[in-house]
Amino acid sequence: MQDQNEDTEWNDILRKHKIIPQKPKPPPVEDEVDLSEQGNNYEDMTLDELDEMEDEEEEEIMLQYRQQRMAEMKAKFAKAKYGDVREISAIDYVQQVNKAGEGVWVILHLYKQGIPLCKLINQHLTVLASKFPEVKFLKSISTTCIPNFPDRNLPTVFVYKDGNMVTQWLGPMNFGGMSLTCDELEWKFHGADIIKSTLDAPQKREVHDVMMSSIRSSHDKPKKDDDDSSDDDDYFN
Repeated sequence: MQDQNEDTEWNDILRKHKIIPQKPKPPPVEDEVDLSEQGNNYEDMTLDELDEMEDEEEEEIMLQYRQQRMAEMKAKFAKAKYGDVREISAIDYVQQVNKAGEGVWVILHLYKQGIPLCKLINQHLTVLASKFPEVKFLKSISTTCIPNFPDRNLPTVFVYKDGNMVTQWLGPMNFGGMSLTCDELEWKFHGADIIKSTLDAPQKREVHDVMMSSIRSSHDKPKKDDDDSSDDDDYFN
């Protein structure tokens, strides 16, 4: 059977006499779009028009940037709950340390009045607490917080997260003596993944201070038989 849609002379005669239906019309061809005419034709713009468009684009970019910064600041302020060094006692220990909250880093400094290095670390912690308000900085007199805590282990810093101890530094040898700077302490916390410091790594000291030498000398002396033989380096392990 002959195709009715074919362009033949016979089909044209049949269509003329309405024996077969007229050939369907092809779909209209869409006009080609000249992409060069879309958007802004910068070549035809005056300097004033270009300046106005530039101002509008810059304003839109600045608006997006402000919205992004506001979202970041809100998220940061939501975490910034602390900002100072709080004094606690044994009664507060569980609530302030073990139950600080999910994802909260807790730095607890055990100290005693009259120990210069303890005083220095407390000063540094005050600066760092303000700089890193999302971290919970605490301090406590050693024997008030933990009865019979040995003075030779001071200063001591315990670090907790999610109620568990993550790391600990016991004794002056872990802090480098009275020459310890705030930046060095910040970098120490950074190295333990407690905070994110933007400081450059401090240079290693080539010369040990006199205090550290005297401390090592005293630790090298033989202990008496009746001395406490407990291992203080892992006090809480």
